[in-house]
Amino acid sequence: MNIDELKNTWNEDDSLEETPEISIEQKNKINLPLEKIRKNMRMEFWSTVGIFVFAFGLIALSPGPFKFKFYITILVASMVFVTFFFYSQFFKLYKNMSDTMMNTSDSLRNLLHQFDLNKQYYLSFYLSFVPFLVCEIIIVLEFIPRPIPLSDIKIASILIGTMVVVMPLLFLVGKYWFKAFYGKYIKQIENLLLELKK
Repeated sequence: MNIDELKNTWNEDDSLEETPEISIEQKNKINLPLEKIRKNMRMEFWSTVGIFVFAFGLIALSPGPFKFKFYITILVASMVFVTFFFYSQFFKLYKNMSDTMMNTSDSLRNLLHQFDLNKQYYLSFYLSFVPFLVCEIIIVLEFIPRPIPLSDIKIASILIGTMVVVMPLLFLVGKYWFKAFYGKYIKQIENLLLELKK
């Protein structure tokens, strides 16, 4: 193949036209839901930081035996570590949304794919707290003094009941929270992508 044939083949290739450009008006439509998502992510991040600061303060000020406070502190510190992992994933999405290179429908489709991945992270984030909750209940059952000690069957039923109720509840809360804070804005972006395909 000589140079002229190569040029003709290049000029005839219209694959670049298959990914339509996003107009300024459409970019403005995208920026509104993206800014709402970013705002909700910031609010959720600072709320989580506040909750952990409150939890550590409460542990420090509460009366109780050293072992009880130590175990609870270790659990809450482990929760901070798990939260840090998930928030590092959310922060990557936050950075990508701040990127202004939203010029083609492909870049928009890529962003929607990232939203879908982060939805899975979000639900995993909520479910990852089940073991921590179970450990906290065990510590409370073991260390809180009672006039009549709990029987083994009562302890087992409390733990099993907690698992049965809390696991589906955390999953549903995570799903609802994601839908309320992010889902409607993601839907707006999906609708815009459908408009671009027309």
